[in-house]
Amino acid sequence: MPNMSLNKVKMPEQDPEVRNKNFLEVALGYTEAMAMEEAKRCLQCQNKPCMKGCPVNVQIPEFIALVAEGKFEESYHKLRETNSLPAICGRVCPQESQCEKLCVRGKKGEPVGIGRLERFTADWFMEKVDTKPQRPSPNGIRVAVIGAGPAGLSCAGDLAKMGYTVTIFEAFHTPGGVLVYGIPEFRLPKALVEKEIRSVKQLGVEIRTNMVIGKVLSLDELMQEGYKAIFIGTGAGLPNFMGIPGENLNGVYSANEFLTRINLMKAYKFPQCDTPVKIGRRVAVVGGGNVAMDAARCAKRLGAELVYIIYRRGESEMPARLEEIHHAKEEGIIFKLLTNPTRIMGTDDGWVKGMECVTMDLGEPDRTGRRRPMVKQGSEHMVDVEAVIVAIGQSPNPLITSTAKDLETKNWGGIVASEESGATSKRGVYAGGDVVTGAATVILAMGAGKKAAKAIDDYICNKG
Repeated sequence: MPNMSLNKVKMPEQDPEVRNKNFLEVALGYTEAMAMEEAKRCLQCQNKPCMKGCPVNVQIPEFIALVAEGKFEESYHKLRETNSLPAICGRVCPQESQCEKLCVRGKKGEPVGIGRLERFTADWFMEKVDTKPQRPSPNGIRVAVIGAGPAGLSCAGDLAKMGYTVTIFEAFHTPGGVLVYGIPEFRLPKALVEKEIRSVKQLGVEIRTNMVIGKVLSLDELMQEGYKAIFIGTGAGLPNFMGIPGENLNGVYSANEFLTRINLMKAYKFPQCDTPVKIGRRVAVVGGGNVAMDAARCAKRLGAELVYIIYRRGESEMPARLEEIHHAKEEGIIFKLLTNPTRIMGTDDGWVKGMECVTMDLGEPDRTGRRRPMVKQGSEHMVDVEAVIVAIGQSPNPLITSTAKDLETKNWGGIVASEESGATSKRGVYAGGDVVTGAATVILAMGAGKKAAKAIDDYICNKG
């Protein structure tokens, strides 16, 4: 019988005053009964509007119908037909602006909890079923993938299913990209990421770590080694800074460095792990996106008494997910909106001791459609902090493009690639994800990887 409730089945969570002191996962997931109840809210629309919002074309009504019937294993296999990383997507995809945004149930109440059901299905399968994905017969053709983040893993997985011999070249010592260094443990447990990566390896994909392409090997050298095509999915890991006085002081971090130290190098376990992060009692995080929320919530968990989000626009202009903003507020993060830093103050021995800011007013919309922030005259004031984390965006690392002169790039450093196929200006080389678009979402990067895999297959087949 359909569930016509206007509200989603509530997801159990840790209490805010408990979770802001640990790095355990915040959301605890559905039980089987909860998942079936939520799945019965789906109307099984014939035109499937939700699918139009999914970058990887998950068969959403079909997998949800199987959950509603209690056929969880079949539901998982339906998900995996188009999504290589369902447990990850169920946790970090912005469903509210993609599939759930188009859900018919959202017109009079809350949309179906598509992301929650995706997470439940993947978690259930990983816990209950111990099977390896079927490894296809190899066709003998080698393809290189640069970067073991969501775009690279998605591309590699799809190519392996087609029979290609795929090698991923990863610069870090651990595969996963932003999934392991950028997203905190309390949002995306690393053990889960490792399981998802293992399933890609079980398809026959080889992952070579500590391989900095552009330094160890060039694109041309990879081609000379026998790779018939290359996919670049290196992301955007080069941090942007504000360009204000004091950014070179001790205690100023890029969010990229701060989160990498905490997530990949396990600074939150110090002194058991040997990677300390000194932040003091008062921390300012500059920015309004998901990365800023992650950094602020990590700082709180590391013991900071006061953690501020400093953002030059208002809350409605924040690019962060509503859920992340909500969780940050629950955990005691202080939002200082319509505020912009102008200078970071230092002690005599070179550490942060405060930040000078100005108050902003919002003017007419800029080219992004958001109202342009303007300085309010005479509004200078000090914010008393001992550490500053800058989370205002990232750019692609220029290592690959600087060594491949025939690879066309954009003025901000991204690679020029076809939106439909990922094809670049260099024959046989494809690119997708943040290295093409700038910092975006995990699911969009995965969608780009899937498109490129199909295009690479077409290229090799037609070439042959």
